[in-house]
Amino acid sequence: MKTNYRDIDEYLIDQPVKFRKELQKLRKTIKSVVPEAIEVISYGMPAFKYHGMLVGFAGFKAHCSFFPWNNSTVVEFQKELSTFTTSKGTIRFTVEEPLPNSLIVKIVKFRIKQNLMKEELKKVKAPPKKSSK
Repeated sequence: MKTNYRDIDEYLIDQPVKFRKELQKLRKTIKSVVPEAIEVISYGMPAFKYHGMLVGFAGFKAHCSFFPWNNSTVVEFQKELSTFTTSKGTIRFTVEEPLPNSLIVKIVKFRIKQNLMKEELKKVKAPPKKSSK
């Protein structure tokens, strides 16, 4: 598989058939939660931006991964993710054991809140603009 995809559609076409349906479902669920998110390719995989990087996903040889871009999200949902293999910022799933849509929705909403809070903190910490007279 190549890594220089132009968009998510091109990425999905290049995925093994057994993963394509799950990845398309994941994409659709993410877009249903945050339709204004911008679809991008980041690190050679599909990702969504909404006030910063939001989430991403990818297909691999034996599994798929959902990337909430940070470990705090994985920790926050560790109980609900107990049947999945996780690591820092990564949730692995298979076609046989896909991520439940309800969990994807919760994770995406959690990430939206994180990004919006981070954006607000930047505004608070930003030095005041000097006026030019």
